[in-house]
Amino acid sequence: MDREGLWFKVLTSRYGVQRGRLREGGVTGSAWWREIVKIQNGIGVEGGSWFEESISKRLGNGFNTFFWSDCWVGTVSFMERFRRLYDLSIHKDLSVGEMHALGWGEDGEAWRWRRRLLAWEEEFRN
Repeated sequence: MDREGLWFKVLTSRYGVQRGRLREGGVTGSAWWREIVKIQNGIGVEGGSWFEESISKRLGNGFNTFFWSDCWVGTVSFMERFRRLYDLSIHKDLSVGEMHALGWGEDGEAWRWRRRLLAWEEEFRN
């Protein structure tokens, strides 16, 4: 999704963004948009999550892929795989490109936490 494109800006102004993703819009959202979100999430449709299973995502420069919430390595998001680190992260809504720009190294700015990590939590990070 082109986050700089006109269509994304229209949808953002109408529905808003939550955790880096376009919101459903609740009762004020159009029925059309709510149905698209249901299909994307595999809710109330026969075949479950066929939509997500039928598409793939290209990382590219990483600026259109969210580090924690998108599946960009494997089939499970880092938010699900490393829930504890996600909960402690200060940078929950940054893209892969933004995290890279902050620095991947051990002391990189990408790795900022709400509190100091415990020894066993450090193991998840490595």
